[in-house]
Parts: sequence; structure tokens; C-alpha cells
Amino acid sequence: MAAMERRVFGRTGLQIGVLGFGCGAVGGLIIKGTPPERERAVARALELGVNYFDTAALYGDGQSEINLGQTLKALGVSPYVGTKFRILPEDLRDIRGAVRRSLEASLQRLGRDSVDLLQCHNQIEAERGARLLAVDDLLGEVVSALQELRRQGKIRFFGITARGSTPALHRAVSADVLDSAQVFYNLLNPSAGQTLPPGLAVPEDFDRLLDRAREHRVGVIGVRALAAGALSASAERHPLAAPKVEPIGSGPDFGADVARAQRLQALVREGHAGSLIEAAYRFVIANPAVTTVLVGASSLDQLEQAAAAVSRGPLPPTALERLRALWTMRP
Repeated sequence: MAAMERRVFGRTGLQIGVLGFGCGAVGGLIIKGTPPERERAVARALELGVNYFDTAALYGDGQSEINLGQTLKALGVSPYVGTKFRILPEDLRDIRGAVRRSLEASLQRLGRDSVDLLQCHNQIEAERGARLLAVDDLLGEVVSALQELRRQGKIRFFGITARGSTPALHRAVSADVLDSAQVFYNLLNPSAGQTLPPGLAVPEDFDRLLDRAREHRVGVIGVRALAAGALSASAERHPLAAPKVEPIGSGPDFGADVARAQRLQALVREGHAGSLIEAAYRFVIANPAVTTVLVGASSLDQLEQAAAAVSRGPLPPTALERLRALWTMRP
């Protein structure tokens, strides 16, 4: 397998492998795997060229951070690590303190003095609400708190999970203060990267958010590349994976996503990719705004499959053109 491509992560200057390691519950390996399984997977990821590991305080109620920290310590390695915080309604009286306390708890669980990247995990909207954060709060007190943590040396860079109101997300990315955005972009909802073709309806239209990120030098982490597994075109779940997953931006439910994914199998039958999973990863990295795409692995085999996919490079223009026709086909 060829050496993994690395891309510049926005304005940070970091060189990140085009495949990153997601440590959440969708794949579940870092949360539910045994210590030997976790160590083998992380060691192999590093061998393959993965150098960014993505976790969050929310994943497994902190267990992901604990397990990732223990695994990296056991292996004696220090790749780039990003984690996340969430502002709860009761935190709105002291946003700055909430961000600081969340990071301190994350660092304790990770066994680290600092992280490379800290991202806001809230949905970003025009106004506040349950689980929601107003874009004014983000660009005001949240960014101020993050800048202070950076001055203290506890974080290097900061950003957001790009979920919420599309106008609010565009405003946040355009503010020239964020270093990163985790963007939902896949074969079932390509709206972050291109204008939706006629006939392709999606629950959330991200209105070419990737173009905006590239324009403002915001590093992009591609998430939900496989639509939580639906783009395997199978409803079967690995024992370590989350048994049920809420679709984000793709369809009304997981079953509907699987059915839509199966209609894209023409890409495989016609020789554009060796599998639909391969096509899914190569589609995401075909957009030059994307620095790295996360694999939410449940097993070492899934990690190997993702690495083999990105090693083949972006989907070629002929495959991308064929996709536009497939998206507009009626079931």
C-alpha cells in the first residue's frame, strides 16, 4: 500500500493524514474494545499513516477519552488528538467557565497536559435552545474562552462540529476565528460540497459549506463518510458498533439510508470502485477542502478497508459524473 497522503489542515499548517481515526460510539472500537484490541488498532493506524485521533467528552460518557489516553500511553506515542465539549443549558450563565471545566476534565481522562484541537460539540443555531448554542454565543464567549485556553498552552487550535442552522454555520465558518470544522458530507448528502442535483432531497442542505471553509482556510474533518454504516449497503451492525444510530443529514432513518445506498451499487458494478465503502471514502476525499476523513472502526478489518480505500485516491471525474445521474434516478 502506498504511503498515506497528507494534507494541510487549514490555517494551522498541520500535516494531517487523509484518513483520521474516529473514537466515537458509531464504530465503538475505542469505547468497547478490549485493551489489546485497541492497542492493535491504534498501532496499525499509525503504521498506515493515520496521525489524527478524534474523541469527545460525550463519547461513552468519557470512556473514549480514558481508553484513548491509556492506549496512547501503552504504545508510547503522541499523535495529534482532538476532543470536544458541549455547552448545556445550565452552562449558559458561565460559558467561559463551562468550556474550561470541560477541557480540564477531558485532559484528566486523556492523561495529557494539552490537546491539539478542541471543538464545540453543540448544534449551532441563530438562537439558543435545548442542546443548541446561538452563533453569537459561539463567536463571543465560546471563542473568547478558547483563545484564553490557547494562550495558556492547553490547546493549539479550536473549531466546531458543523451541525445546526446552515446560515449560522456559514456565518461561523466565515468569521475567520475558527481553525476547524467537522463537516457532514457523504454519498447520501453531498450538499456540503456541491449544489444538490434536481430530484435529490435531503433533510439538511449544507449549501456548499466546504467551499466556504476552504475560502476562509478552515481545516475540514469529514464525518459520517459511511452514513453510520448505511453506505456498506447492509443493515447489519458489528457487535462493538452502536446498535442504533440517528442519521445526520442523510435520511429519515437508518433503513431508508441503507435502501438509498443500495441504489448506488452501480458504481461498483460499472467498475468505478471495488466496493461501495471504497467509493464512499474516495468520494469525500475528492473534495479538496477536506483535510481528513474519519473512519469509525469497529474492527481492525474495517480500519484496513478504509486505509486501502483512501490509498486509491479520490474518485475520478467519470465516477463523480456517474454519481450525479444516480442521485437523480427514481427508485
